Amino acid sequence: MTTIKKHTSFGELLRGLREEMGQTLKTVAENLEMDTSLLAKIERNERQPTKLIISQVAEYFNVDKKELQTEFLSDQIAYKILDEEADIEILKVAEEKVKYLKTVNNGK
Repeated sequence: MTTIKKHTSFGELLRGLREEMGQTLKTVAENLEMDTSLLAKIERNERQPTKLIISQVAEYFNVDKKELQTEFLSDQIAYKILDEEADIEILKVAEEKVKYLKTVNNGK
């Protein structure tokens, strides 16, 4: 299984995987059955991948799907914090809320 480089954007990660395999945008897009321009936009972080695309990328590049999802979701959180000009302390609060919501939802 291919190792994922941490602390890059999802698009940079995707481009790195593609380049590491020595493949063109067109080749990867064809194999993933998507438009080349969409793949290029995802690599430039101009578009966000769907869950299906993340699954296809994981399978195609032989990387762990959960790791790809983690990288994608961490991008979303990081961009939101930057957009809101929020303090990093929000992550600690969010972590506590996730724990709380898991206990509430498990009770249902």
